[in-house]
Amino acid sequence: MDANGLQTVLGANGQIATELARALRRRHTDRLRLVSRNPRPVNGDDHLVSANLLDARQTLEAVQGSSIVYFTAGLPPDTALWEAQFPTMLKNALDACRAAGARFAYFDNTYMYPQDSRLQTEATPFAPVGRKGKVRAAMATMVLEEMARGEIPVLIGRAPEFYGPGKTQSFTNALVIEKLQAGEKPRVPVRDDTRRTLIWTPDASRALAALGNAPDAFGQTWHLPCCDDRPTYREFVAMACEVFGREASYAVIGKWTLAAAGLFSKQVREIRELLPRYGQDNLFDSVKFKRRFPGFEVTTYRQGLDLIRQEGAAP
Repeated sequence: MDANGLQTVLGANGQIATELARALRRRHTDRLRLVSRNPRPVNGDDHLVSANLLDARQTLEAVQGSSIVYFTAGLPPDTALWEAQFPTMLKNALDACRAAGARFAYFDNTYMYPQDSRLQTEATPFAPVGRKGKVRAAMATMVLEEMARGEIPVLIGRAPEFYGPGKTQSFTNALVIEKLQAGEKPRVPVRDDTRRTLIWTPDASRALAALGNAPDAFGQTWHLPCCDDRPTYREFVAMACEVFGREASYAVIGKWTLAAAGLFSKQVREIRELLPRYGQDNLFDSVKFKRRFPGFEVTTYRQGLDLIRQEGAAP
């Protein structure tokens, strides 16, 4: 445990940040700072700082004294908001870390990858589809340029689609798990026979904490660890129905139905650019991380679903 090094999470309150704060406090540091507009404590002794990452001065003040800074900030799925705010938030964070001499760990997603069935590795070239993908590609490029500049140690931890406990936000949670929890029939986007790679959110956060506290991990991009079973949605829903004690029944929502729904729903319009990936296998490779951290226990899909069911059954 790095008892002297202050570790700071930018963009606290989200599911990844919350699990990250737990993992850092449990294994790596007893000095933890959580930063957001309205931060809430995760551990009893967290240091809370209210800051707007769109404000360079507030961001600089928020990271002063940090040994490691984790960027886990999120925004609602609004394309115009992403374009207007995300790059500025990231630039302010990088500038602040450079000024403070802090290491920088960037939590990333796969929106910038090609939406096809190739195996995704850390070397997969960016080929974004849609405006959100272009924003994430530009942000990842900004971090890679900072990494190449070499003034501060920088790493990227990249995750595919989430599933998980608590307030995990994803297609799979919303359409499958939350439907089962509500006693409703699960829905599957586009196709039920393509193979998916999903990451258990606490695993993603534990892995990012491990990377941030491994000096040799900096200067690199890392795919965060996932179970390699890669079930189809048909298999995943069958497993989920069994775990929740429900009949194995679901409906596939075709892309034309989703496109039509976009005429009436801004929320559906905002996720439409992600739909091509559901027509293809999603094969995300995390062997690099598993070789570097051979003792890291990856949660299986059945274990994850069991934990979600237990969480829902708790008084």
